[in-house]
Order: sequence, then C-alpha cells, then structure tokens
Amino acid sequence: MGIAMKIGRLFASGMIAMTLIAITSGGALTQDARDVLAPKGRLRVGVYPGSPTSMVRQPGSGETHGLSLDLGKELARRLGVPFEQVNYQRIADVLDGMKAGDVDFTVSNSTPLRALDVAFSQTLLSIELGYLVPATSPIATDSDVDKPGMRIGVTQGSTSERTLPKLLANATVVPAQNVKYAVQMFEHRELDAYATNKPTLFEMSDQMPGARVLDGRWGEEHLAVAIPKGRESGMEYVRRFVTEAQSNGLLAKAVEQAGLRGSIEAK
Repeated sequence: MGIAMKIGRLFASGMIAMTLIAITSGGALTQDARDVLAPKGRLRVGVYPGSPTSMVRQPGSGETHGLSLDLGKELARRLGVPFEQVNYQRIADVLDGMKAGDVDFTVSNSTPLRALDVAFSQTLLSIELGYLVPATSPIATDSDVDKPGMRIGVTQGSTSERTLPKLLANATVVPAQNVKYAVQMFEHRELDAYATNKPTLFEMSDQMPGARVLDGRWGEEHLAVAIPKGRESGMEYVRRFVTEAQSNGLLAKAVEQAGLRGSIEAK
C-alpha cells in the first residue's frame, strides 16, 4: 500500500473518530443541560399576557406568541423535553415563581437587582422605555410628563416602578396590577400616561384608539434569558442557545411573530 493511500486512510479514520467524539460530546452536553435546565423532565416556561417580550395573542388568528413563549418552546425542543406554559399576571410574579422552583425559563429585563434572585444569560435584545398617552392628552413630549398633578402608571413590581420615582420630581407614580388593568384605568381617567418598555406600550396602544407612544425614550431594558439560581452549570448551553438564536434568524422570527416594536438596533 502506498504512503499516500495509508495517509489518506489514517486521515479518514481520524476524521471519523473526531466526528464521533463531537457527536458524543454534543449528546452528553445536551443530556447534562437537560438534567440541569429541566430537572422535572419538562421545561416550565413562565409567561404573562400583554407584552410581546413574554406573550401576546394575535388578532384574527388568535395564536399566542412572544419571546419567552417562542424561545422557550424552541429550547424545550432542543433539550428533547415537553414544553409547559406557566401563566402569571406580570413579570414580577414570573420571577417569584422561578424563585419558588415552579419556573425553569423566561425572558426578563436583566437588572442587577433581579440578578440577585435569578441567573441571566448575555443580552438577548435591547428595547426602549417610553410613555403612552391617551388620544385626548395634551402631553406631546417626555418633558411634558413630569409636572404636578400628572399621574404616571407603572406595572406593579416592575423595574419602572422602582426607577421612575427617581426620575420624576413632580409627577405621581401610580402602580397598576397589570397592563390589562392599566388600559381600564385609562378608560376611567385614572392615569395621564403609562411608562414601561415600548413593545408593551405599542401593544396597549392597539387597544386604545388614538393613543400615542411618545417619541424618545427615558431608558432602556436589556432582555436576557433567566433561569433559576443554582443552575449556573447549564448557563453555557443557554448562552450558546442565545447566540445561535441571534444569528440564525430564530430571534428575528420570534420578534416578527410577536409584533414586537421598539427594539434598539445593535451598533
């Protein structure tokens, strides 16, 4: 047998061995991640209604989509476990459910305070924070919001509830149970504006004829995948999942299906 042929066979054998090792390693990584990320044998995904970052119902088709919902379904598929949807009223409740051991996965604003209770991946997507005003409102710009007598709604337990009192010297911050209730508060003339991330504000505006999301922004949210504390050994798998979702069109598809508006373009 010629030297060239021997080298060719050795090379082929080596490539086959490396491929088998890669496949075995990938399978082992998935199995390890499955045990860590879905210890109950299913991926329990925490969602709340009214925000494209979590879950919204599409008019007409009635289908539900959202970043937490769609990305959670895809991660469950990759892990080879059933997907289980766990419903809450707001993100604060989802994170409480995660701390209680009832939720395995969600997408949330990754703040230092929340990082004390849950573990976050790298940033998945950044979105603007803004204000929504009703159709008859005289408010035209962000600077018109901070005036005596103005009632600015926020979601109870949200980052906005903690942040806005530090930014507004004159207006009053009014907590709302959830975004559905906030829309009702507008109808009853109990709010002059509402502050949260723009994807949620645009979703609310669709239910309020003539309502406007003001130009500009008073801050940003950096969304990331959240998993329970104590499962950091599965974070490498989650980080790879986020990176792939950003590059292979999965995130873009989830954004489109959820009708998410108000994201910040990566620079």
